[in-house]
Amino acid sequence: MTTELLAPLDLAFWHLESPEHPMHLGALAVFEAAPGVQDGPGTPGVRTGVDDEALLDLLATRAAAVPRLRMLVRDVLLPVGGAAWSVDEDFDVRRHVRLVELPPGDFAEEASRLAGELMERPLERGIPPWEMYVLAGGPTGGEAPGGDGSAGGTPPGGRPFAVLVKLHHALADGMRAVAIGAGIFDQIADARAAGTRRARPTPPRSWLPGPWQVADMARNRLGELGRALGIGASVVRASRLDLRGTPALMAGSSGTRQLATAVLPLEGVRQVRKAHGGTVNDVLLATVAGALRRWMLERGEQLPDRDPRSDPRALVPVSGRRPSRARQGTGAGGGSGSGNMLSAYLLGLPVSEPDPLSRLTAVRRSMDRNKKDGPSRGAGAVAVLAGQLHPLAHRLGAPIAGSAARILFDVLVTSVPLPRATLSFGGCPLREIYPMAPLARGQSLAVGLTTYGGQVHVGLVADGKAVPDLGGLAKNMNEELNELLRATAPTDPADAAMATDPAAAVPGERDMSAVPAVPAVSAGADLVG
Repeated sequence: MTTELLAPLDLAFWHLESPEHPMHLGALAVFEAAPGVQDGPGTPGVRTGVDDEALLDLLATRAAAVPRLRMLVRDVLLPVGGAAWSVDEDFDVRRHVRLVELPPGDFAEEASRLAGELMERPLERGIPPWEMYVLAGGPTGGEAPGGDGSAGGTPPGGRPFAVLVKLHHALADGMRAVAIGAGIFDQIADARAAGTRRARPTPPRSWLPGPWQVADMARNRLGELGRALGIGASVVRASRLDLRGTPALMAGSSGTRQLATAVLPLEGVRQVRKAHGGTVNDVLLATVAGALRRWMLERGEQLPDRDPRSDPRALVPVSGRRPSRARQGTGAGGGSGSGNMLSAYLLGLPVSEPDPLSRLTAVRRSMDRNKKDGPSRGAGAVAVLAGQLHPLAHRLGAPIAGSAARILFDVLVTSVPLPRATLSFGGCPLREIYPMAPLARGQSLAVGLTTYGGQVHVGLVADGKAVPDLGGLAKNMNEELNELLRATAPTDPADAAMATDPAAAVPGERDMSAVPAVPAVSAGADLVG
């Protein structure tokens, strides 16, 4: 039986989970209906041009072909407190994939509501920790979540469906989750079936080192101990004793989740980046900061003083792997590259700054400083520190570690890169995809970002009771990008039109009214550009 020990950070995510804080990543992928899909004669709302069961069968076949999705977690005797990935000898893909028929009504509302209910539930242990759902239904021409019909609309006679993916964070970080989840798409599945890339099986790791390895292990452990002490000191210095902050971001957990989405034009983001420097990610982080400022003012909350130390802090995960490496290790063994490979940066979100360009400058300078210092400094180094701890420390210290997030940061903002190719499922083009990140204890909001089809898709996840007005924050993402575009000096007539015409800047503003929902994604890197 092929077995692989959980990497330290994987083990941390496995033990950090609680019923109120499930530690799975998620994504809601919305597809256009295949040509020919239409209502039956005299039976509006009844699908005749496609078999929903065929979609489920295809999803099951594609998922079963990903060896990593056949792995479950088992406790081991050595190392003490450790666990290992093992092949599930009784694997049945039908325990993981399900078809859910949505009730009649608005597709966006019903799909989002159901996604929320499903994402609130922790994944079952004792079997491979993942689930996928086909969400089918809705009237002909209905809109997908986040859509207003102005862009990427449903073709006449067709209607969209969605696939909801849940992967435990111990199974994959954000980039690996993309590599695993991408196996359901036609382009990746066809390439795998053609044998263009076949993963090599990796021999299982030995749990008991040979005598010739003991001396090297001792020297390595001494080096790791020194590094861990340095990282730990950095984390302590970055921790806060004064926990005053935005009430909505520091409310207690209710165990409920809410999802809201927005779609931003990537070309507009790039225009701002081109004019002011930095990266696309810097512009998006500044957009998040500005949207939070607008949202707080709408809620009647007092803004922080003009002191960067009083601004809310974001944890910005950074993937430690390259895209090519993310595609490796998806086999049964997985290899050394299969675990979570994360670090993070800590960023003060300048919500106290009233000028949008000054906010962007502050974000760019902070991120430049973070990159210069490296990810092993500050509170973001907690992920690196987790990789230095003994498995028993993760098992026994998870409750304490889970409660420490509040003193380190206020909100998670993660970027998840997608393949740049056009994707489809069963011949149905992918239209929108919204990443969802888990909420740690003491956290009420997480922001997931990804780019696809010339757009930036924003998935906002929040505690349902702490942030009942999440839709307002989604709307303000578009408003803030428009403000940045207006403040950006145009460099040519086309840019001038975009900067002066908000409708041109955001051709299809797609805010989804807040609805119960939760986690998908942690780990990121700079987005395209």
